[in-house]
Amino acid sequence: MDSRMIQLTAAAQKYGNLNISSCGESFFPPDAFGGSSRSKGIGVPIIIKAEGLPLPIETDIPADDKKGRPRWIFRKRDWVKKFISTNNLISGNTVTITRLGKRTYEVSCNNSMIKEKHLEKIERPKQSHSVTPICLSSGTIINQPLNNLKKWLNTIQCVDCVKEMKDIPSNCIDLVITSPPYFQQRNYGGVGIGNEKTVEEYIQNLMKIFRECVRIVKETGSIVFNVGDKYIDGNLLLVPYRFVIEAQKEPKIRLLNEITWVKPNPAPKQDPRKLVPSKEPFFLFVKSNKYYFNRSAFLAYKDRYLNGNGKKTGNDIGRKYFELLDQSSLSDSEKTRAKKELQEVIEDVKRGKLESFRMKIRDMHALPYGGQAGGRLTQIKTKGFTIIKIYGHSIRRDIIESTVETVKGNIHPAVYPEFIIQELIKLLTKQHDIVLDPFLGSGTTAVVAKRLRRNYIGIEIFDEYVKYAERRLEKTQIDMEELFI
Repeated sequence: MDSRMIQLTAAAQKYGNLNISSCGESFFPPDAFGGSSRSKGIGVPIIIKAEGLPLPIETDIPADDKKGRPRWIFRKRDWVKKFISTNNLISGNTVTITRLGKRTYEVSCNNSMIKEKHLEKIERPKQSHSVTPICLSSGTIINQPLNNLKKWLNTIQCVDCVKEMKDIPSNCIDLVITSPPYFQQRNYGGVGIGNEKTVEEYIQNLMKIFRECVRIVKETGSIVFNVGDKYIDGNLLLVPYRFVIEAQKEPKIRLLNEITWVKPNPAPKQDPRKLVPSKEPFFLFVKSNKYYFNRSAFLAYKDRYLNGNGKKTGNDIGRKYFELLDQSSLSDSEKTRAKKELQEVIEDVKRGKLESFRMKIRDMHALPYGGQAGGRLTQIKTKGFTIIKIYGHSIRRDIIESTVETVKGNIHPAVYPEFIIQELIKLLTKQHDIVLDPFLGSGTTAVVAKRLRRNYIGIEIFDEYVKYAERRLEKTQIDMEELFI
């Protein structure tokens, strides 16, 4: 993919005149250039996908009435003003336009050029910002000043997060998302949080980290903590809720949502006199009403892959999957079986037995990270496909259903699913934003951030986990989404 940087002007903010002259004629199809007015002919439209806007835009590029040369703005312009407003941009900010296909383009935000007067006060040295290269998948290098974060940006620091976070400037991170070691739940070598003798001491240590998270997150940013629970002497301690009650005592912080991770395959417990715990909370905190929140991107597969919109009738349900099957490398017998099972699940949706479904096809979709023998990963390898049936509602609920991942060769005792982190990062950040995980573990947060074109900062105290996470990052491909639950 090929990308260009565009600087917003006052005309873009006021009239929607996005100056695309820096793109050059070769960046667009020749037939996309039309006449100066509709009466003089319109070029063949190109499709623009703008970050934060729900629908794509079809437009051409008009010519100058006198000179006959391109005016270097899009003919349709109202969407530009909506894009600027939705993403809280101003004149002087830069955006990226990326060519996704022959006639399809994406316009996304860059968070690095915001004017000083629109920022909250940021603690930083008097010298100029460090300039850190951001590399897109096309190989294009974009230099962006990123608030003296060069030491941390797109790296994993093998240090104690309590000490390291004190050196990070205030109000410079877009999202902190993490899962601290659970209280007395696993053996972390007697080092760091999780080994305390009492739950009260554990909460106190957790709050030291949380306060630093509050300090470094922007006014437009968010904090997400996944905290596990613990039984002692048969008594459930409600550790997550003890933590969140303490967290709410902090000034300038609000609990926006408790997002519940529901596990279809929870680890079985041996106690026959208790039900099996099958959920965990992700607490979402914000600092102000300015927080970024792209609800349409959260669990967006319901619209993107299923003709979503909650429809249970119509002839187009699942049509995309039939097309993908025809294009796939599956054998004829595998395609026949896949189409038969696909048609059966479509009928279940039409009858209202299912809300929706998802299908994943070998060599057409990204394989899951992990997976259990006999599960969906095995189905893809043996059958060539898997179908995920969804029994919920299409509205954006505070629940994410995702399997517990067991990963061959993984040395970390607790891995949260890439799918959950993916959906939260899409909900709470834009491309090129900065995502920090102070308890990086096996690297899931960094892997997903890189895949979604976000910058990441990882902090992890154990060297062996750092090395493992770095190996995962080396294998990570940009723009691949995890679609399993």
